[in-house]
Amino acid sequence: MSETVGHVLYDDTCGFCRSWVPKMKPMLEKRGIGVAPLQAGWVRERIDITPEELVANIRMIFEDESPDCVGADVYRFVMRRVWWLWPVYVLSIVPVGRWLFEKAYRKFAANRYKISKACRLPSADEVQRDG
Repeated sequence: MSETVGHVLYDDTCGFCRSWVPKMKPMLEKRGIGVAPLQAGWVRERIDITPEELVANIRMIFEDESPDCVGADVYRFVMRRVWWLWPVYVLSIVPVGRWLFEKAYRKFAANRYKISKACRLPSADEVQRDG
C-alpha cells in the first residue's frame, strides 16, 4: 500500500455513495487514497463550511494541505491514477467532454438521494434504524 496522499470524502447519508465509494476502497488505497465519510468528526473539524455545503459534493482532502478537490475534479484526480480509467479521464478534460462530464456530475449529485431511493440503497440513517 502507498503512503496516503489524501482522502476521498463521500456523503454517508446517500445510499449510492455509501455503497459505491467503500467498494472502491482497496483500489484507491493501492494508489495512496483513503476513504472516509464527510460526516466523520475529523472531517468536520478540518473543513470549515456549513453541513449543507459539506455534503453538497464529493470531496478530496490532501495530507499536504493542498487545496481540496471538489465534485467532478475528485473523479478526475482518481481516474488520472488508474491506468484503465485513463481513456475516461482524457475524455473528461477535452473541452466538450469536460462540459459533459461536469454536467453529468452535477445532475447526478443533485439527484443522488432519488437515485438511491429508486435503487433501494439504504442511507446510514436507514441502516441504523433497521440495525
